Amino acid sequence: MRGSKQDLPVAFDGDGVRSQQVEWGDMNVALERFPAGLDTTPLFKGLPDDRCQCPHWGYVLKGRIRIRYADHDEILSAGDVYHMTPGHLPLFEEDSEIVEFSPKGEYQKTMEVAERNLAGMRG
Repeated sequence: MRGSKQDLPVAFDGDGVRSQQVEWGDMNVALERFPAGLDTTPLFKGLPDDRCQCPHWGYVLKGRIRIRYADHDEILSAGDVYHMTPGHLPLFEEDSEIVEFSPKGEYQKTMEVAERNLAGMRG
């Protein structure tokens, strides 16, 4: 299997965020772009600890991301490979692009909450 920016389906495109995603087996694979200053905190309200509970593995193509956990922060920069454990909140400190892999079931449960919260914020 393979995918590229040219052929992965667009799952979301708005407010400077673009997410192209495909499901391969038990994984959700995403190519994503986020604008500087984006704080994801409001999207995860209603999940345990109001934080993303889905683990993610990925690679930062561009930018700088602060991953906030309850007890510490981690900084991800262009060229970093990462694993985010459950209980995180990303803050995009620079325009960022990532390639990310997430377990399919957990990812969909998390995105249902995030989409409801986003719809509520837009009125």
